[in-house]
Amino acid sequence: MDKDIFMELLQAREYKAVRSILNVMNSVDIASLLSKLKDKELALAFRLIAKEKAADVFSEMDGSMQAYLVEIFTEMELREILDALYMDDTVDMLEELPANLVTRILSNVSPEKRDKINILLNYPEDSTGSIMTTEYVGLARYATVSQAMAHIKKTGIHKETIYTCYILEARRLIGIVSAKDLMTMDDDMTMERLMETEIISVHTHTDKEEAARLFSRYGLLALPVLDDGERMVGIVTVDDALDVMVDEATEDITKMAAMNPSEKPYFETSVFQHARNRIPWLLVLMLSATLTGTIITKYEAAFETLPLLVAFIPMLMDTGGNCGSQSSTLVIRGIALDEIHFQDIFRVMFKEFRISLLIGIVLAAANGLRVYVMYGQSDMALVIALSLVVTIVIAKLIGCVLPLLAKQVQLDPAIMASPLITTLVDTCSIIVYFNIASRIFHLG
Repeated sequence: MDKDIFMELLQAREYKAVRSILNVMNSVDIASLLSKLKDKELALAFRLIAKEKAADVFSEMDGSMQAYLVEIFTEMELREILDALYMDDTVDMLEELPANLVTRILSNVSPEKRDKINILLNYPEDSTGSIMTTEYVGLARYATVSQAMAHIKKTGIHKETIYTCYILEARRLIGIVSAKDLMTMDDDMTMERLMETEIISVHTHTDKEEAARLFSRYGLLALPVLDDGERMVGIVTVDDALDVMVDEATEDITKMAAMNPSEKPYFETSVFQHARNRIPWLLVLMLSATLTGTIITKYEAAFETLPLLVAFIPMLMDTGGNCGSQSSTLVIRGIALDEIHFQDIFRVMFKEFRISLLIGIVLAAANGLRVYVMYGQSDMALVIALSLVVTIVIAKLIGCVLPLLAKQVQLDPAIMASPLITTLVDTCSIIVYFNIASRIFHLG
């Protein structure tokens, strides 16, 4: 929907036309459209959304939009939205809002819902409990298909998903059935005969990234969550798992670019905050890079004897940094997908060593030939070729080892990405280059 056309209709008070447009749009698209409006227009447009769709649109909005609407809602409007919101969406919203608005929201929900919200808010931020919802379909072991269908028709509208139903006995999860099974089996068949007992589940304090990986691995739509007593307390749905994956990928990307992660969108983060997120790592990398300069100054005599040596320093450093980044990126991805573990470190090193030899030989041959053709110096060509092979081997090994070591000591492997590895490899490449040159040219 074009924003300008929508704005014209809104300003012309063509509310009937605006409402008809909003009624046929997807909730995500409506939230995106409303994000481009000013506060006054946002409030007006939101109130034109059909009641049955308003909560879905509200849950798709960012924190600043939600905060503004909560502030201007009447008590009745606020209660209607809160009644329609699923528990996990309510908790997500509360985590973003200022304290005065949280207080207002909690005062407008039932005591039972308030207790559930408080429980969810108390789970650690990175735990599965913090992203689960308590709204799921629970069925008894001896219920028949017809009884189960009647129960779903009666309560399903208030559940986050009805595609997977959970068979409980004294709150313990003993099996699962799918909506497909219920719709295709005889009405008198019991859940005990129908249910699957091979259940994939997590606990409330399981890392939410681990839970998200289970969705990807097993193709799940929902994942049951158990407490320490093995009692079922909620479920995580696939949309929440996708949010976790996006958040984790965003965090890894920012760390790999040597920045502190930010939870706010780019345009909602202030210039000061952007600078604050970037300066610490840049300072560390800048200061660590002075080590390379210190090493170079030790070889001033070599430059005076053979000035041509200086011309190849950028090429060696860049090639080494790029090779290290390639290895670290692949290993970090393997760790994230649970394909590579610390106990695989020697297998990974052996593989990267073989890869680095192949790459080193090809690049060394190409550059050695180029140097010989351009300068007619076979000794210099040999120095460049040998330096490239050794630098690439070192870079690949550093690139694959550092992320695994970081994971082992409970650090995020993403911090061992391109900028840090490039700085380390730069230092190593200079040491290798001048040592090889000194021996071949007999430099003091």
